[in-house]
Amino acid sequence: MSVATIFNLVALLVTLAALFGYVNYRWLRLPHTIGLVVSALAVSVVILVADGLLPTLGLESAVRGVLTDIDFGDTLMKGFLSFLLFAGALHVDLEALLERRWAISLLATVGIVTSTLIVAGATFYGFRVFGFDVPLTYCLVFGALISPTDPVAVMGILKEIKVPETLEAKIVGESLFNDGVGVVLYALLVSIAVSGGGHGEVTFVGAFELLAIEVVGGVLLGLVAGYTAYRSMKPIDHHNLEVLITLSLVMATYGIAMQVHVSGPLAVVVAGLFIGNHGKRFAMSESTRNHIDTFWSLVDELLNSLLFLAIGFEVVAITVTGQMVGVALFAIPVVLVARWISVAGPIMLLGLRREFTRGAIPVLTWAGLRGGISVALALALPASPYKPVILVTTYGVVIFSIVIQGLTVEKVVRAAVR
Repeated sequence: MSVATIFNLVALLVTLAALFGYVNYRWLRLPHTIGLVVSALAVSVVILVADGLLPTLGLESAVRGVLTDIDFGDTLMKGFLSFLLFAGALHVDLEALLERRWAISLLATVGIVTSTLIVAGATFYGFRVFGFDVPLTYCLVFGALISPTDPVAVMGILKEIKVPETLEAKIVGESLFNDGVGVVLYALLVSIAVSGGGHGEVTFVGAFELLAIEVVGGVLLGLVAGYTAYRSMKPIDHHNLEVLITLSLVMATYGIAMQVHVSGPLAVVVAGLFIGNHGKRFAMSESTRNHIDTFWSLVDELLNSLLFLAIGFEVVAITVTGQMVGVALFAIPVVLVARWISVAGPIMLLGLRREFTRGAIPVLTWAGLRGGISVALALALPASPYKPVILVTTYGVVIFSIVIQGLTVEKVVRAAVR
């Protein structure tokens, strides 16, 4: 793709994000990210209808060509994700996370594995009911990519609503860490599925070892990178240079993680938490803190807007049949039930020793939004007969999560905690 083409694509997306954001702010009055998804979905439906009525215009094929050029999966996983995770972690109170470390760690590990297994078991039979003979290994892959809550979607919605501080810390902390764990689990399960269910190059024991290495390695890399950036910022007071250091920290950390095969998302989150807490407290002047907060808030808002806009338009790029819609509708309650069980188990277990905020289980269940990361992982699947149905099912769950759960989560919070 030429530089001019890339510039034109970026210019188009930024212009549409600004236009839809304006329309939403003036008339729709939805939360910003949901408004962008809804606006893009509406335009996508208009394009599909217009293409059906006037196929000679070639609108659908033209939009598909643009979306193919963007390559949603690579753009998010190798471009946007590191910046969005760092921007989110930068504003998280580490002390609040540490106070709830057991709940967050259990939800981000045991919870993800539990949800993956439940979703895989249910969809293994559900796919067959609708005529799709999807192997169990690929059902496990679907469970892994749809189980993690999306930190981008979660934090985007939490900006718009009020949640009790104790619950907000759990929701944000879990979404930051289960995302990294989920991506690693997904990659390992894809390897198992491609190699024939664990009888080829990858075994379940080997997968567990690799999972541990990637997770621990990602955390250690994030600590080292964050500390290095902190030490370089401490003796200086130059806000532009320090902003540049944080930018290089994100890019270098994620790039190194990909090269040494550890979890890039976890590494960036840990680095962001380090700089956002210890770094802000001991290595930055007030002026630098303000400039860094402003810069990363702008990056967060811009990339969020582009991401959710792309999610809305992605419906044009996928081929949907009636049977696939049936599977997606079946998967929505399955994912919600799996989420409830994976939340209730750790919370009830920890509740034997300490008291949790009233309504923790329903709020954590309903606020666990799925987003662009799940769509990107589904798009990144190797070509196979099962990829189309998994992609459509994933997309259906994500759209329900962002629009329906996102619009009603405040009502659930009010009803659960009062």
